[in-house]
Amino acid sequence: MKLLQAGSQECALFFARLRSRQGTIPAEIEQAVGGIVASIRADGDAALFEQTARLDGVRLDAVSVQVTRREVEEAYAALAPASLEAIKTAVSRIRAFHVRQRRESWFSDEEGAIVGMLVRPLNRVGIYVPGGTAAYPSTVLMNAIPAAIAGVTEVVMCTPPRRDGTVAAAVLVAADLCGVYAIYKVGGAQAVAAMAYGTASIPRVDKIVGPGNIFVAAAKRLVFGQVGIDMIAGPTELLIIADEEARADWAAADLLSQAEHDPLSSAVVLTPSQRLAEEVVAEVACQAAQLPRRQIADASLEQFGAAVVVKGLDEAAAIANEIAPEHLELLVRDPWRLLPQIRCAGAIFMGDATPETVGDYLAGPNHILPTGGTARFASPLSVADFQRQSSLIAFSRQKLEALEPALVELARLEGLEAHARAASIRRCA
Repeated sequence: MKLLQAGSQECALFFARLRSRQGTIPAEIEQAVGGIVASIRADGDAALFEQTARLDGVRLDAVSVQVTRREVEEAYAALAPASLEAIKTAVSRIRAFHVRQRRESWFSDEEGAIVGMLVRPLNRVGIYVPGGTAAYPSTVLMNAIPAAIAGVTEVVMCTPPRRDGTVAAAVLVAADLCGVYAIYKVGGAQAVAAMAYGTASIPRVDKIVGPGNIFVAAAKRLVFGQVGIDMIAGPTELLIIADEEARADWAAADLLSQAEHDPLSSAVVLTPSQRLAEEVVAEVACQAAQLPRRQIADASLEQFGAAVVVKGLDEAAAIANEIAPEHLELLVRDPWRLLPQIRCAGAIFMGDATPETVGDYLAGPNHILPTGGTARFASPLSVADFQRQSSLIAFSRQKLEALEPALVELARLEGLEAHARAASIRRCA
């Protein structure tokens, strides 16, 4: 992990390297994913099962591809009681937060005209949950709960199977608690393609949501337009703004919680304190040595980890807005005073009792956040992502006649005579 001075050439190069990893998918991966997607679109289940056998080492058929009710019940039996209670706690908190996001249809009734917005849920949504050797029940919750609150008719889920053809118990239980309609044991680009185009076993969906590796991201980008997607997620990232009173060991622990995700993850602290910056670098090295995923964390910190000394908190806030991080922690004496200066961040964690970890699991807000600087214009996953809107317009004959002169004038101003006549012809009736 580097110790840098804001404004130095070395620091500028570091931030340039951070930006360079954003939104780029190597051509060879795009080509490989294109072949997988094309095969699924052309050959359906046959290609889906072939790709799963080749990439995941699991042989499936039209029956075994779908998780059965018995498998779900066995998952409940296998899950430790403490784990079940933790998942239920998260479900309760995430649901309580997202229910406040629900939008309703509305209408405005003026004399002779009704205008409004119809808000309706999507019909069928596909959730992608990373799996295989890892288990991510939190990803299930963050996708399935807002979909359920939106009123989506049918939520299906794809997740890679383990080598023995099973899915982690925690993932199955989380899906069941959220009312997921069907779970399929497929992952990667082939799962995205199956949900986008449909096969005999997996139905076509209206929208695909959920994170994944670079192959999943490439597949989502490729099928966008055939279906909706939530976002193209990049490597996870954490930016901390810390003042001289922040604890170095806590800041280091939070940085490592991101670095252990992926060698491309970024973990950066901005502080006006030279002493704190030096202590954070030392603490990160000490704590990383104790981690089971040390190799991943070390690779991340070597490329994309830094403690940057800034002139003050104002400069730190300006840098944060330029980076527009996925996660932003304000480890300062008065985070609420600094908050008005923060304009671009996926999620903001206030104070030293709010590590980014709480947002990952059970604070309530969604942990599927814009990455790679897209927080400049994008927002966290929400109930609105599972709803669509239709404008509603109803004019009386009298209202149309009253507005007809302005309507005709605007149409002719744009040179569209047929538009004008579509209004004026009704006046003559």
